[in-house]
Amino acid sequence: MRPFLLIPICFMALAVPVVVLAGGGASGFDGIVNSLETRYQVHATRIPFMGIISLISNKATHHGVSGIHVAEFENFHGDVDGEELNSMVARKLGSGWERVIRETSRNGGEQTLIFMHPEGNRMGLFVLDVDGHEMDVVQVSVDPDHLNENLGHYSHHHDHGDSDDGDHDQEHRESD
Repeated sequence: MRPFLLIPICFMALAVPVVVLAGGGASGFDGIVNSLETRYQVHATRIPFMGIISLISNKATHHGVSGIHVAEFENFHGDVDGEELNSMVARKLGSGWERVIRETSRNGGEQTLIFMHPEGNRMGLFVLDVDGHEMDVVQVSVDPDHLNENLGHYSHHHDHGDSDDGDHDQEHRESD
């Protein structure tokens, strides 16, 4: 009688890992990249030492930018269903992330998704961009107050009555 009791116990012990693994796998940035690789049969190029680059950018921007993740898919030839892509990204990012931009070209060859997520006094940004045969996936955490303070350094000169000959020169060079 005892050996028959082991059969259901062994079955349950084996069934739990199968159910967990079939439950969708990883979430967040890595989950999205892994799902894209599987769905479209492409391999993502991840930038080596991105953790170190993220630490350096955090220090260089005085804690304005951190948590940088980047993956690039080159030679991307799959047809992308915008609705499927949007729902997969939203599902893998999880609750709390809100899509703020979804742009799709008429032929579907170019698509952009941008999601935002509040992280205390910071803001998480997730960007997925399909452009022809390339797909770029980026996730970053920014300090919006710090970013807003520094955007003033890059305002247009037209706001102060100064002329900006750079645009004129560029137009002139293109017409030559």
